Amino acid sequence: MAQRIEDAARACRDAASAVAALTPAQRRELLLAMAAALEADTDAILAANALDMDAARDKGIGTAMLDRLRLDDTRLGAVAAAVREVAALPDPVGMVTRRDTRPNGIVVERVRVPLGVIAMIYEARPNVTADAAALCLKAGNGVILRGGSEAIRSNLAIAASLQRTLVEAGVPAAALTIVEDLSREAMVELLQLNDIVDLAIPRGGEGLIRFVAEHARVPVIKHYKGVCHLFVDASADVDLAIGLLVDGKTTRPSACNALETLLVHADVAEAFLPQAAVELGARGVELRGCDRTLELLPWVKAATDDDYAAEFLDLVLAIRVVDDLDEAIAHIRRFGSDHTEVIATRDDAHATRFVEALRSAVVMVNASSRFSDGGELGLGAEIGISTTRLHAYGPMGLEALTIERFVVRGEGQLRHPPRA
Repeated sequence: MAQRIEDAARACRDAASAVAALTPAQRRELLLAMAAALEADTDAILAANALDMDAARDKGIGTAMLDRLRLDDTRLGAVAAAVREVAALPDPVGMVTRRDTRPNGIVVERVRVPLGVIAMIYEARPNVTADAAALCLKAGNGVILRGGSEAIRSNLAIAASLQRTLVEAGVPAAALTIVEDLSREAMVELLQLNDIVDLAIPRGGEGLIRFVAEHARVPVIKHYKGVCHLFVDASADVDLAIGLLVDGKTTRPSACNALETLLVHADVAEAFLPQAAVELGARGVELRGCDRTLELLPWVKAATDDDYAAEFLDLVLAIRVVDDLDEAIAHIRRFGSDHTEVIATRDDAHATRFVEALRSAVVMVNASSRFSDGGELGLGAEIGISTTRLHAYGPMGLEALTIERFVVRGEGQLRHPPRA
């Protein structure tokens, strides 16, 4: 088993050099052809996805995971559109990000080059198969895809469509390698190929991400969970804050950028919370609150520290009433996961304090947490979100899949010229 995984990884590494050698125009055309192939193969991909959905329901998979797994015409169309968006983005490979001429006349450039081989480890998210392939290939890399068992038929169908396009473009299919052995032993073998795999990106639940981080010998970019907060300041526009709350919590509660905790300034709690409860209740959201919340909303459940630390990924929301901005910041520092925080306020000084006091990867002022997404932030399709403070932090797009190296151009300069 280990040798088969290693052989596949080496083949991907060899194929990655062919991807890196393509011109920017050729990589763009490759991705456009991939998007067209996904649309042409819609029936086959959706049929495979239907089998995955039936099997998942038979296993009793929860609603949040089922939502991540499900494809339909609209979602698959969005996947193809995301591939086209990546194709249209500026190609980062070969980009000179800095050029300096030193006193001795040498010219020092910093140039973006592909990372090499990216291992994507993910769960029931078949869209990741196409998103990751598009981003990695556009950035000149090879990609090894190890999806979850729940989505195996969907992933294989999408990968087959994309691999066919690679071959038609003269690129070895191994540039997009999908791992069919879904045992944990095979995943561990992949994660320990530190002489072949350049980066691992796990995308899924906290358990999966921690497993990858604990067993990998290759660098790992990760975020364990998304405990995202909305703080409603004393000066907030109530209608604006209600909109941020409803959008952030209810539009896709299974997403990692969905709100999990609402913090409300005590001065506006009496006016804000009853209205918020009506709007959330109409959408089936279960509320759990602190003692001060229960005084205003006596029918909600009492919240615990576990609730404030939880990524519910469901229609559940924890609430706390706080005395001021500093108490809100302290709560987020204690229970947050460095993912995304939002403040609703009309006080510019409070907005600045909120942004500067928190180190989360994304901080929003009067904007929905649901914008914490690579596509919404202009990166094209997103390969993941990093709360690891390395070369990438926050939503990751093309540039995060390259590294900068130094290129030095001279005319024979010597550091230690021979003495006359």
